[in-house]
Amino acid sequence: MTSGFRARACWLSSAALLTASGAYAQQASPPLVIDRTAADSDTIDDIVVTAQKRAQTLIEIPQSISVVSGDVLEQRHATSLIDYASLVPGLSIQQQNAGESRIILRGINTGGSSPTVAVYIDDTPFGSSTGQTNAAHLAGDIDPFDIERIEVLRGPQGTLYGANSLGGLVKYVTAEPKFDRISVRGQGGIETVDGGGVGWSGNGVVNVPLSDTLAVRASGFYREIPGYIDSVGIRASDINHTANYGGRASLLFRPSERFSVRLTALAQNIRAHGRDTVDVDPATLKPITADPFTGEPGKGLLRYQTLREGNRVDYRLYSGTVAYDFGPVSLTSITSYATLRQHEDIDATPLLGDIGPFYGAATPFGTNQPSDIRQKKFSQEIRLTSAKSSRFEWLIGGYYTREPGRIFQLYRPFDPTTGALLPQAGTIPADLLGPGVPAAPLPFSQFLVAQLDSTYKEYAGFGSATLHLTHAFDITGGVRYSHNEQDTAQTLGGAFAVVQGADVTSLGRSSEGVWTWSFSPRYELNRRVAVYARVAKGYRPGGPNVVPPGAPADYPARFRADTLISYEAGVRAETPDRTFGVDASVYYLDWKDTQVTTTFQTSIGPVSADGNGEGAKSYGGEVTATLRPTRGFLVVGSAAYNYTALKGDILVGGADGDQLPYAPRWTATLSADYDWAIGGKVKAFVGGTIAMISDRPADFDTGYQTTFGHRLILDGYETIDLRAGLEMKPFTLSVYARNLANAGGQTYAGAYGTRYAGLSDVALIRPRTIGLTAGFEF
Repeated sequence: MTSGFRARACWLSSAALLTASGAYAQQASPPLVIDRTAADSDTIDDIVVTAQKRAQTLIEIPQSISVVSGDVLEQRHATSLIDYASLVPGLSIQQQNAGESRIILRGINTGGSSPTVAVYIDDTPFGSSTGQTNAAHLAGDIDPFDIERIEVLRGPQGTLYGANSLGGLVKYVTAEPKFDRISVRGQGGIETVDGGGVGWSGNGVVNVPLSDTLAVRASGFYREIPGYIDSVGIRASDINHTANYGGRASLLFRPSERFSVRLTALAQNIRAHGRDTVDVDPATLKPITADPFTGEPGKGLLRYQTLREGNRVDYRLYSGTVAYDFGPVSLTSITSYATLRQHEDIDATPLLGDIGPFYGAATPFGTNQPSDIRQKKFSQEIRLTSAKSSRFEWLIGGYYTREPGRIFQLYRPFDPTTGALLPQAGTIPADLLGPGVPAAPLPFSQFLVAQLDSTYKEYAGFGSATLHLTHAFDITGGVRYSHNEQDTAQTLGGAFAVVQGADVTSLGRSSEGVWTWSFSPRYELNRRVAVYARVAKGYRPGGPNVVPPGAPADYPARFRADTLISYEAGVRAETPDRTFGVDASVYYLDWKDTQVTTTFQTSIGPVSADGNGEGAKSYGGEVTATLRPTRGFLVVGSAAYNYTALKGDILVGGADGDQLPYAPRWTATLSADYDWAIGGKVKAFVGGTIAMISDRPADFDTGYQTTFGHRLILDGYETIDLRAGLEMKPFTLSVYARNLANAGGQTYAGAYGTRYAGLSDVALIRPRTIGLTAGFEF
């Protein structure tokens, strides 16, 4: 239950397309083979990926996949999910704050607290499998420094990746330690944002082979991201400045070609000192220009604040991968333990109003809501993989995860004129006490405390096989059975709970099993052209709802898993000299028992619960084209069309045929990069990107639709990015401008009625940002 309280050789590939820019050529470690000399020749090697849990070239994969290299991310100065979403057709991000993001692929989203896209770091799942800890809003926004590549698989991946991959999968592949040499790389930068402050960054990585069989690699980064929103009410400037810092360390032991052990640790902290949302007129979505109560004018983008808000998110991941190649078969074991912790301070006054009467106060009291979320995840996967064969290949495996979680929300008073927190203790006045409560005033130590504890356990077995009927035609199929068990306990306490008769602990439990499968024929017309089709099923776990006191009869005690079947066909093709390539796919997604979040009126006020709708559908197509008209010149264009529609009416304001939230009909990107030799070892490069996203509806919102007669629609927008630089080995220097035209694109809208003075709040893309970076590599 969710309570209402509660690249050097840069490459960018969509399916089979490799892009190379000589200004960024560097040696890549196996299994990705990009020769350093590719920058100085017409040779471009195949990309090898592990999206299907075995090393394959992209043209061998019978499904839609995009691959973005770490060098491309570095070249584009993309440091978060929202920065590189435009590089992947069909990918969109709903981001309301640093560390709070929802990933959406092909429009598969109805809101709610459970994710529809799975996130992996190497072969390790990251993030909670259940919405009991608001996992959908806390997608792992992993900093991409020293990332080998990001693989994005569109469509359900339930066979190999299991829960929450019904929309697709985002997989971060980190750089392995290398045995060939000691290497050191570092970079520093500074940037300024229009109407805001100045930020800076620094990062570094060192690779050390300790022996012929043991190597270590460690990296660290720190980013001070400037703010650009000012607050009125409590006057402050650039309130949404953020620090993002952390690092990774990896130890690789490879005593033979057959046996390897890799240990990896990751830590990342996000410190947002304010929210990334600004207050707007709910009818026009135009940002306010003055204090909504006093009329005192402000400057730039404004948010009304009577309390300083903030968000802290910590990621930790520890994993060990053991692999042994027996020859005919390989054994792989992946063990991991991960935690995610969030602490967020929110001004809940617009929701609860003046709580001063509980304290017998004559002046208004506001409500501060500190919220803590803790996710823990232990996982174990073991799989056997057959050797590569021209006839028959197979993979079988087992998976287990145990995930304790907790949401803890405390509601405490503050002085709205100063923002100062007030003592929590008080006495309930007699006139607030309900029937059956003693007439004498009752002392209390806290106004309201809400805690939700949960445990999710899952067992799964899976397998896939590929039959090569001829040298050009193969069929891949897979199946998985997953069984999960969930337990929840919610405790409400404090003065408000006592008055409402809800000072209790409520329990919930669920258990279910789900089958998923996939079937994918593929035909190679020649070595550079292939067509494929795929039918696949994915799922998202259901679970229990904690039934609160005074819940109506239709309040659901539990909700079912929703399932999605995808029908997809695609083509990958490129000319023999690789000067032109195209990747295109079309799809139809049939989503059944769609999970939705509905708000019910209970004796303790509005409480939200997860339930099931009739379903939804999504269909469309994606295409990416790559052109290399001459050496050093690269043009990449992509476009995606996505039509989504809800099936049947739902209680949260959605009607049959409505477009799904944050699912744009159209997205498109065009980029061009050129590099050339100036003389000696000096090279120069220039590039630019234009990206477009069409209008998108926000979440289903009964209050907004009732007031204004229509859904809240976020306007489409376009962005322009420019970049240029010099490579003077071993040093590099680059300059960049992101969002050059200063488009005010909106990425998120809050629920109507949750802001002061009848306003709404929206999150905007970062205003025009201009920066400079310098780096070295030895």
